[in-house]
Amino acid sequence: MAIIEVKNLVKKYGSFTALNGVNLEVNQGEIYGFIGPNGAGKTTTIRVLLGILKATAGQATIFGMDAWKDAVEIHKRVAYVPGEVNLWPNLTGGEVIDLFVKLRGANNNKRRREELIERFDLDPSKKCRTYSKGNRQKVALIAAFASDADLYILDEPTSGLDPLMERVFQEYVMEAKEEGKSIFLSSHILSEVERLCDKVSIIRNGKIIESGSLEELRHLTRTSVVLDTKELISDLDKLKGVHNLEKKGNSLYFYVDSEQLDEVMKYISKFGIVKLEVAPPTLEELFMRHYKGDGGEL
Repeated sequence: MAIIEVKNLVKKYGSFTALNGVNLEVNQGEIYGFIGPNGAGKTTTIRVLLGILKATAGQATIFGMDAWKDAVEIHKRVAYVPGEVNLWPNLTGGEVIDLFVKLRGANNNKRRREELIERFDLDPSKKCRTYSKGNRQKVALIAAFASDADLYILDEPTSGLDPLMERVFQEYVMEAKEEGKSIFLSSHILSEVERLCDKVSIIRNGKIIESGSLEELRHLTRTSVVLDTKELISDLDKLKGVHNLEKKGNSLYFYVDSEQLDEVMKYISKFGIVKLEVAPPTLEELFMRHYKGDGGEL
């Protein structure tokens, strides 16, 4: 069942086209990664989904409702965390958490609230004006996970968090998925997206340039290989699918096109393999392939 459906979405600001025919679909119980450099269109897409911006053309629906016309009803079932959290300076963190939960019309589950506060190591008695960026982010995350939302829209949600808190965040995202909730995650942290997401879309200059599961996308990148053999291999770099061959000490370092990996393995096995390290392509390699030389800020 599709929770988010975006079809041919266009958003223009005068002569500038921020989104140009964006298509994506997020299903129930799915963690969907949305990646791209600053200015690619990630936040604009999220603002259209939240009903903050009206699309110039195309369609965006959540729970089958129009993201612009039915924003009030949609927000009752959505928890949103931005990358830059601004809070009321004279309220305490605990007061803001309670306010956010009540605004969503959710029941105030005190046990859940206290668990989240403890796990995220937040002092809820302090005024928000005293909080660091990371602690402001914690307030928004606690409020989101304390509410019984059906969809979590997270725009750079771990900005300002230390690695320990990032791990806590990831645990709660996986818990939400196990409960059948859907998560739309925009992030610059590629390892985070790779660890969590079922599907990924890469946006560039307002257009989706790649979309699919990680397994579907990995065929587009090259596998890295480290190799030691008993006999010297000659002309390996002339083999189809082999790239960037380097010799360091007794080892050969190179990349192989995934579709040629089987043939390359058959060839090198003839020379007596002493050591073989094969690393699958990462999401970062795919990302950098599209942005190399583009000037996009990561």
